[in-house]
Amino acid sequence: MATTLLRKTVLTAAGVVATAGGIAGPAIAAQATPAERAAAQVTTDRKHGERELDVRYEAQPNFYFCGPAAARNALSVQGKNIDVHAMAKEMGTTEAGTNSINDITPILNKETGKDVYKSTEIPVDKARDRDKVDKLRADVVKTVDDGRAVVANIAGTATDTDGNAHSFEGGHYISVVGYRDGGKIVTIADSANPTQASYRMDVDELARWIASRGYSS
Repeated sequence: MATTLLRKTVLTAAGVVATAGGIAGPAIAAQATPAERAAAQVTTDRKHGERELDVRYEAQPNFYFCGPAAARNALSVQGKNIDVHAMAKEMGTTEAGTNSINDITPILNKETGKDVYKSTEIPVDKARDRDKVDKLRADVVKTVDDGRAVVANIAGTATDTDGNAHSFEGGHYISVVGYRDGGKIVTIADSANPTQASYRMDVDELARWIASRGYSS
């Protein structure tokens, strides 16, 4: 397995169901909530150690658009509605996928503001290090509290808090749109399959899933 962010990422065709629109879930809403309204809830939600953003969810339209779709879903929490095909063109997405998280971050910044997002790598041999997990946890909490979503490049198999396995051996991109227990549990919006559009995962498990790749926050 490659240990840099430059490894190409592609989602297996079997994991894709093309559809669009809002669906019910812990962090999925049929209509986008304006960023201003979401930001007003930060103080209250922090007191309970949790917060989830509203997502105008869309599944990816084909097996290789997971990068653009994850970025589109992430930006939707700010009330933005960006065409996924236009985003794919800017990212250089091909049938081999979107090359790395470093191709996602500039597009997020273009829509959000200069240097708002930055890329962070988790080396494969550091995924269990407490400092790497704690940084991921802190980055998720800070980003979500700012009314933004994290985009992560993952690979392999991870298990959610309900015991369901999510497997993307060739690699995949997801959006992290919420947290509970002060960031120990995160909420994921996944463009691969609308029947599993939203699920929760332990942040340690997410760190292992990201290992050898990276995330934008």
